[in-house]
Amino acid sequence: MYNLLKGKRGIITGALDQNSIAWKVAEKAHEEGAEFVLTNAPIAMRMGEINALAEKTGSKIIPADATSIEDLTNLYTQSQEILGGKIDFVLHSIGMSVNIRKKIPYTESNYDYFMKGIDVSALSFHKMLAVAKKLDAISEGGSVVALTYMAAQRTYPFYTDMADIKAMLESIARSFGYHYGLEKKVRINTVSQSPTKTTAGTGVKGFGDFFDFADSVAPLGNADAESCADYCITLFSDLTRMVTMQNLFHDGGYSSTGVSDDVMKRLGIEPES
Repeated sequence: MYNLLKGKRGIITGALDQNSIAWKVAEKAHEEGAEFVLTNAPIAMRMGEINALAEKTGSKIIPADATSIEDLTNLYTQSQEILGGKIDFVLHSIGMSVNIRKKIPYTESNYDYFMKGIDVSALSFHKMLAVAKKLDAISEGGSVVALTYMAAQRTYPFYTDMADIKAMLESIARSFGYHYGLEKKVRINTVSQSPTKTTAGTGVKGFGDFFDFADSVAPLGNADAESCADYCITLFSDLTRMVTMQNLFHDGGYSSTGVSDDVMKRLGIEPES
């Protein structure tokens, strides 16, 4: 523990259960001295274990639908009242694809489901930033981080419409990051995380095989949820006060590796020494 977030106030979204990255971020933020509120959509709260996390970290819970301007306005207003001041950091950890849940092929996407995924997983980020800016709810030099995945840059057939949605999320971070940075020095970044054994991740068809493949490609192996949480903490801290508008890969080197010796061996090709 380094007290990197001592005296800082935050909002953490998407902590569904102990396997989720947001849950780990909350635990780490608490260890590093931060105070924060937890939030999730009411339906997700009923499915998850967020009350246990709130008790462990001494946090309040504010239910909010991140697609609702009214709910987000209430979230920021109540959070500032509870925490006693402006917000220093925000984690956006929200993602959902009905097309993936229903195993609909990308080329046959249901567009109503597609739009729902965009609203929940990408536009919610824009709305969270827009409401915060309108209310002047984030302190100067504050930090906002959203979780993403490399399918925004490369094609993974199983990720279907979420690939397009994550690309939009990352674009919002760059576009909004310019305006918020110019006016309030607020930093906005996305973290592109390894395949991670979360409740959401393991629900994707073929996840186990792909997890093993990515792990065999990345020189350091897949980054787990706990190490991702550590990385997010550094982005919330003042140590990264000049980092903004970036898509930051946290994947053990997977994104920079073409092919690994391990994969070559699996193909029956002996790497040259």
